Amino acid sequence: MPERRVVITGLGTINPLADNVPDFWKFLLEGRNGIRRITRFDPSPFPVQIAGEIQNFDPERRLSRREIRRLDRYAVYALYAAAEAVEDSGFLSSSFLPEKAGVLISSGIGGMETLLRENDNLIQKGPERVSPFFIPMMIPDIAAGLVSIKYGLKGVNYCIVSACASSTHAIGEAFWTIKRGDADIVVAGGAEAPIIPLSIAGFANMRALSRRNDEPEKASRPFDAKRDGFVVGEGAGVVVLESLEHAERRGAKIYAELVGYGASGDAYHITAPCADGEGAYYAMRLAVQHAGIAPEEIDYINAHGTSTELNDKMETLAIKRLLGDHAYHVAISSTKSMIGHLLGAAGAVEFIATVLSVYTQKVHPTRNYEFPDPDCDLDYVPGKAREMEIRYALTNSFGFGGHNASLVVKRFP
Repeated sequence: MPERRVVITGLGTINPLADNVPDFWKFLLEGRNGIRRITRFDPSPFPVQIAGEIQNFDPERRLSRREIRRLDRYAVYALYAAAEAVEDSGFLSSSFLPEKAGVLISSGIGGMETLLRENDNLIQKGPERVSPFFIPMMIPDIAAGLVSIKYGLKGVNYCIVSACASSTHAIGEAFWTIKRGDADIVVAGGAEAPIIPLSIAGFANMRALSRRNDEPEKASRPFDAKRDGFVVGEGAGVVVLESLEHAERRGAKIYAELVGYGASGDAYHITAPCADGEGAYYAMRLAVQHAGIAPEEIDYINAHGTSTELNDKMETLAIKRLLGDHAYHVAISSTKSMIGHLLGAAGAVEFIATVLSVYTQKVHPTRNYEFPDPDCDLDYVPGKAREMEIRYALTNSFGFGGHNASLVVKRFP
C-alpha cells in the first residue's frame, strides 16, 4: 500500500495570549505580550516571579461543569483545545470509522497540581482523604483517553512523554500512523499546566529561567544577546490530522499538508543541549529528507527559540549546518517570545503557528529581539510580522534528556 498524504484540517489552542485560534494568530502577528507577574500564588519568596499564565479563562465555554470538576488543570486545557480543533475540523458530522480515528495527546509533566494537592491531603488528613479520582486525574496519558472517550475515537490512543518535545513527537507519530494506513484521522497535540510553586522553584533553582521580574514583557527574548533564560508558560495545542483522501472525500477545509517528521537524541547531557547542535541537525535533516525536498526549499522556521544562552546558540548552529548559506535567507521566529515555554505543549502550539504561517503566507515576529548576538546572526524577524511566500516551513522542539523533533509543513494545494 503506498504511503498516504497527511493534511491538517482542525486547529485548537488555549495559551497565555488567547483561548482560541483566530485571536491567538491575530495577537501573534501583532507581537503581543502574554507574560506577566504570577497571580495564581504569591510569588514574592521566589527568585522568579513571572510566567506565561492563562488569565480570565472560563472553561465552561466548551466543557461541562462535571467534566471540569474531575480534571486536573492540564487536562482541562487539553479538552478545551481539542473541542476547538474537532469543531474546526468538522469530521464528527461526517461519516468516519471510529476504529480508524485515534488520539495522541501528550504532556511533559501531567497532573502535577493534583499530585501535590493529594499528597497534602495524605499528610495532613490521612489516607482516607486521598481522592479516588487522584490517579486518573494525575497521569499524563489521561488527556488522550478523555478525548477518545468524549468523541468515540477507537483507533490508536496513547501519550508520548519527551519533555519539551512531547507534543511534536505526538504530531509526528500521528503523521506516520496515518501515512501507513493505520488511521484516517488522528487528534494530536499536547497540554501542560506547570505554573505551581514547586515547578517554578525547581526551574528557577536550575538557573534556567529569566529573572526579569520587573520587566516581564521583556523577559522572553530568544536569540537576543541579553537573554537570561526561558519563561514558563501553560496551555494546550491540539490539531486534527487526516489522510488527504479522507479529507477530500468529506469536503474538509485543509490548512496545509504535513510532509516531514524527524526525531533524534543528543546522547549528551540530561538538560544541556549538545553544543554543536548535532542532535537538532539530525532531527531537521530527517524531517527534510522525509519531505522529499532539498534544505534550500525551506522558507520559514518556527524555532524552538527558548531564550536560553545554550539553546539559541545551538539551534542557530544546527540551522546553519542544515541550510548552509541559505540559512541567511530564511525567516526564523520564536513563538515563545510572546507566550513563554509551554513545555510539553510548546511543540503543538508552535506547530499551529507554523501551519497558520503557511496558510496565510505571513510570519509573526520574534518579540524583544533588540541586541544582536554574534553567535545568533540569522534573520529572526524582529519587530513586526512579515508577509512572504512560504511553500515549506520547518518547526523544531528540543527537550531535557536530549529529545529532538522536527516537522515540515507544506502549502496546500
